[in-house]
Amino acid sequence: MRRILRSPVRRMERAGLHTGLRWKLSAAIALVAGLVAITLSLVVHNAARVSMLDNARDLANERIEIAQRNYDLNRRPNFPNIKIDDPDLPDALRDKVLDGRKASDVIDHGGVPDIWAAVPVKDGHVLSLHTGFTDRSTDILKDLDQALVIGSIAVVLGGSALGVLIGGQLSRRLRKAAAAANQVAKGESDVRVRDAIGGVVRDETDDLARAVDAMADTLQQRLEAERRVTADIAHELRTPVTGLLTAAELLPPGRPTELVLDRAKAMRTLVEDVLEVARLDSASERAELQDIMLGEFVTRRVAAKDPSVEVRVVHESMLTTDPRRLERVLINLIANAARHGKPPIQVTVEGRVIRVRDHGPGFPSDLLADGPSRFRTGSADRAGHGHGLGLTIAAGQARVLGARLTFRNVRPAGAPDHVPAEGAVAVLWLPEHAPTNTGSYPMLP
Repeated sequence: MRRILRSPVRRMERAGLHTGLRWKLSAAIALVAGLVAITLSLVVHNAARVSMLDNARDLANERIEIAQRNYDLNRRPNFPNIKIDDPDLPDALRDKVLDGRKASDVIDHGGVPDIWAAVPVKDGHVLSLHTGFTDRSTDILKDLDQALVIGSIAVVLGGSALGVLIGGQLSRRLRKAAAAANQVAKGESDVRVRDAIGGVVRDETDDLARAVDAMADTLQQRLEAERRVTADIAHELRTPVTGLLTAAELLPPGRPTELVLDRAKAMRTLVEDVLEVARLDSASERAELQDIMLGEFVTRRVAAKDPSVEVRVVHESMLTTDPRRLERVLINLIANAARHGKPPIQVTVEGRVIRVRDHGPGFPSDLLADGPSRFRTGSADRAGHGHGLGLTIAAGQARVLGARLTFRNVRPAGAPDHVPAEGAVAVLWLPEHAPTNTGSYPMLP
């Protein structure tokens, strides 16, 4: 049953249907206004009808009393529409009159009211007056009903307009808050949600904005504390690790010495990578910009690093970037492909786009979904050794360059996701000029 109820909602989500807050609020106000208007219209209509019938009944009583006095004096009612012993007189009124009482009543016949008034006279006869609802009263009720309908429609439309106005203002504030929260989530720590929504009236939206700002500040403080701890630990380890490497180089040649040197170099590389990650996380790195020919630059750097890697320049271009950081990104991508993928490794340069492809099992799904993460070395699909810092550093350096680094797996055309990948592709999208709003400040040499 739950699946049946959820399926229409999911179909609406897949179709892209979205109902804004302003329309929900407008519909709610219009519904309430309509119910109130209908209720009040019915109450007013019934009250007006009852009042008119009471007035008509009182008038009939006055007329029958005048006719009674005339009949007692002249043996004639001397009043129009007065009948003596009318056979159409309702039995209930006749019984009351025969008991010596004056009686009147309103009887509906198919929605048309009949007004009766009866009174006994001295000789035992019964005087009665039978009138209907006047055309004027009917016209008044029709005009009243028309006015109530128009008023109800006006109330519903006014309520809808008020709902759109109020809901639109609230929706705008919430959208601004959501946009500011997304900016904070992207790392723009100087953005304040409360300042983004603006306004002088304090409501629940302000409380939510202040709560989000407080949460962002707390998370930022914790992240900064963790970064400082990581940087401090790596900095403190640099000196003893350097001493350990120096001491290992003084050991006599042999297999044990090679093992110690290998582990000491790996530890030094790890410490340097952790320090680099800490610097990149602090958003204080500066790009030193130079004009380079991208295809020529990539060809020379890749040939110096690994001549077995194939480089293909589809379209040469000149751009302004930091060559050292670009080389760091490129070498880390090639190293990751060599460590986790399979040859051949191919590097393609097309304009300001660099693609690094291997022919291994592809990137793990968590990396494709969440991006590089430090100390995550792969999965069962793309197993290997390392500390998971290579792609993290590549992504951080790309951010300093104002570039965008994406990852995807290569599959046959039309193949489903469960089909094994035929390789992994890392794509670096370089801008023409390194921007100044990446958290770092490009500095011309």
